[in-house]
Amino acid sequence: MSAVVKDVMSPHPIPVTRDASFKELAARLFELGVSGFPVVDDDGKVIGVVSEADMMAKEAWADSHHGWRGMIAAAVHRTERRKAGGVTAGDLMTSPAVTVTTEDTVEHAASLMYSHKLKRLPVVDAAGRLVGIISRADVLAVYHRLDEEIRTEIMSQVIPRLSEPSWYSVIVKDGVVTVEGTPETVSIGHQVLDRIRHIQGVVAVRDRLMYPVPLVVAPGPYITRARWG
Repeated sequence: MSAVVKDVMSPHPIPVTRDASFKELAARLFELGVSGFPVVDDDGKVIGVVSEADMMAKEAWADSHHGWRGMIAAAVHRTERRKAGGVTAGDLMTSPAVTVTTEDTVEHAASLMYSHKLKRLPVVDAAGRLVGIISRADVLAVYHRLDEEIRTEIMSQVIPRLSEPSWYSVIVKDGVVTVEGTPETVSIGHQVLDRIRHIQGVVAVRDRLMYPVPLVVAPGPYITRARWG
């Protein structure tokens, strides 16, 4: 089964409120060794995220006074210019925040991080309240799973639900799964491989299955077999 966010997230996020000052944020970033904070309202609902990148705009804008204002003003977007003048988390944060829920898959969280170029995502409940944080390191943690654990799941839980396990040979090395055997149909073979790809810790799947071929009626009285798959 695919891991979900609650399996790998940190259940102890460190939020800030919108009125946290720039200096307070900078000090906590340094003290805690993190790269950003979810921003919450009085009900604990996530309203934004403030990161190192959001805060760096102030330093970049400050340097513009040393003969570079024209160049930086042309390069920095209006949002960054606004953040450069910010003094609280509410001023600096990116809003709305990109979030996930505890039941979202780790693959979904990874996709959001990749597409939005984010290092972490707040995890929220159904009401939007902060319940955790998931980072890139948390996402990659699913690949730490032992090869033998992966193989056991394939042979005891995946294949038996679709086919006869004794018809298959499964080898797992460094998270790469090689599957040999002869499934009853092409469709069943493809289903087996697809479910294996979604198992926690699987890096890749190598298809070495021998698919059954249908009978093809050739002109005349002869029946031949053709490869299909």
